[in-house]
Amino acid sequence: MTGAGETRKSIGAGGLVALLSVSSILGMLGSSSFSALLPEFQRLWGLSNTEAGWISGIFYGGYVVGVPVLVGLTDRVDPRRIYLVSLVISAAASLAYGLLAEGFVSAFLFRALAGLGLAGTYMPGLKLMTDRIGAHPRQGRYVAYYTAGFSLGTAVSYPFSAEMAQWLGWRWAFHGAAVGALVALALVAALVPPAAPEPVEHRHLFDYRPVFRNRPAMAFVWGYSGHTWELFALRSWLVAFLIHAQSIHGGGGDLSGASWITTAIVLLSTLSSIYGAEAAARADRRRVIGRVMIASVACSVLVGFSAPLPLWAVAALCLVYHLIVMGDSAALTGGAVVMSAPGQRGATLAVHSVLGFTGGFVGPLAVGVVLDLAGGAASNLAWGLAFIAMGAGSAAALVAIRKL
Repeated sequence: MTGAGETRKSIGAGGLVALLSVSSILGMLGSSSFSALLPEFQRLWGLSNTEAGWISGIFYGGYVVGVPVLVGLTDRVDPRRIYLVSLVISAAASLAYGLLAEGFVSAFLFRALAGLGLAGTYMPGLKLMTDRIGAHPRQGRYVAYYTAGFSLGTAVSYPFSAEMAQWLGWRWAFHGAAVGALVALALVAALVPPAAPEPVEHRHLFDYRPVFRNRPAMAFVWGYSGHTWELFALRSWLVAFLIHAQSIHGGGGDLSGASWITTAIVLLSTLSSIYGAEAAARADRRRVIGRVMIASVACSVLVGFSAPLPLWAVAALCLVYHLIVMGDSAALTGGAVVMSAPGQRGATLAVHSVLGFTGGFVGPLAVGVVLDLAGGAASNLAWGLAFIAMGAGSAAALVAIRKL
């Protein structure tokens, strides 16, 4: 087998990070497809906001189901193997959605399968990277770059899906995403050699009690859960909110335009994640994260009631909000990595992902429920309350960071 040192000689630490970031983007071309086309699916299949929230959230629900096994296994087998198999799952899920999805039930099941594919690529990819670069002096920065690749994949998925749907039909948006996952598989299989896993302590595969006893690491894990509640709720419903803002000013619901605005917002916010990680590494990590969360809660209230403003102002406020939300993303993940005990990094990342993406599952659903209960997606009040529900994630995360 090839060791970590030999892997560094073959493509270098920076090259490995770049490769995994590119493969992450390609593998995630379908990650935002439902959110980008959400208004179209509501019209086509007569979905309520709650049903749309279920489909948006179950993507992360599938992720949560797969993480305990797929990420936990990275302490025992080469993460590369898990990564490649999971890309096959992602490709199959996108292809099945494009061929067979006909309504709520089928869309729900195929998006759950897509989330399972993500479970075997995102954190296992991070484990693959950190195992091979070792105790690199730039490890914290590389973690930030890699997590930024996740955001880039999410961002690119919006216009990719919208443009494919506009020119070829929505089913081709998912077929194209399947091709992206297969290209990512080919790149990693060809350029990342196998390696033996690091030695780990003897414990049962599903025994995560040592991680839960690690209070410093769990502070960042619980904080991440509240963060993902807010972040994934915002990303799941941002296109729909922009469509609502357009409708107030007589717009016809331009999905392509709303998707491109969302893409610009997510792409620009990636820089915020990297900056936040750097700031946290140079100062008191908890204090930096706490300030970001306070600002995020305040901004959620402001943005939620902004729909009557000119569209450019709504988009600008959404950008500011997303920038703030992303400010603690890499800092939280980096904190969990740094505070993980020796031999427990994979287990810590598994717990980090399960609890974090559980928040990502519940957040979009909570927004859909609030919208339905408060008057529907045509109501300004309903959207204001929905954004307050988003901000509740950061409020809860702030309590966790302060208490632990």
